Amino acid sequence: MVVFTGACDASGAVPIDERLFALADDEDNVLRIYDADRGGAPVSATDISPRLGLAKKKKWPESDLEAATRVGDRALWLSSHARSKKGKLKPDRFRFFATDVPGAGRETELRGVPYLDLLRDLLAEPQLKAFGLAEAAERPPQAEGGLNIEGMTAMPDGAVLLGFRNPVPKGRALLVPVRNPLAPFAGEALHFGAPIDLNLGGLGVRALSFWHGKYLIAAGHYGDGGAHRLYSWSGPGAHPALLPDAVPADVNPEAFFTPEERDELLVLSDDGTRVIDGLPCKELDDASQKRFRGVWLRSIDP
Repeated sequence: MVVFTGACDASGAVPIDERLFALADDEDNVLRIYDADRGGAPVSATDISPRLGLAKKKKWPESDLEAATRVGDRALWLSSHARSKKGKLKPDRFRFFATDVPGAGRETELRGVPYLDLLRDLLAEPQLKAFGLAEAAERPPQAEGGLNIEGMTAMPDGAVLLGFRNPVPKGRALLVPVRNPLAPFAGEALHFGAPIDLNLGGLGVRALSFWHGKYLIAAGHYGDGGAHRLYSWSGPGAHPALLPDAVPADVNPEAFFTPEERDELLVLSDDGTRVIDGLPCKELDDASQKRFRGVWLRSIDP
């Protein structure tokens, strides 16, 4: 177990090299770089709020960053594209953007303009009409049949795979390939591949990554709490395989650090509700007290 400080809600990670990764937290808009072996405080951090076109009032609103991946020399970051827990429309949560791959000790720079129309594109895609995403987008993310995107990973062919935590149509997790993920940052239209539905035991996708020729999926309930499971998946046409007892029961997998150079990967836990000194981690005022955990795995073979 490795403990990292300065944040609680690990929600997406981008590998920088075999040791460093950049992390998104769904409670703020700060991209933090951590040393996976050492743990502890971030090596550096960049608040990207001013560059996301957010509607600032007294403070910057959270864009609800839920997923991240790397495509070549670009890091891609994705908001949930979900409403608030009460079902209120939150335009600040509609962000899909690219940065350079973050580096320790320097500012992380955006590449192109943040894309605000991913949800519109998904709703207009003919291949997705059968999944009722337009109706789902009107509901709270943690309500049955709501909409919430929490997984994203690069595919071997340069496409990116999106994973929905909600909805879970007919009890199967929904994944959607984006064939040209860098297109919107060059002013071009996105193109989607055929949707994929997977049997994850009735659960949705909370995190995705590709490592050593296979996909790693963190599955969880669309609402608060509930069971979580890890799956290994060889890709379209294959059945996902459950990884039993891969991590301790109190770990809440929501991001992965999967460096291809290593023979082990790091499962990152969203510890926002974990109690520290009598308070849930996310409610602590002192950032130095905030922390989340990582668990190393040497294999994703069931």
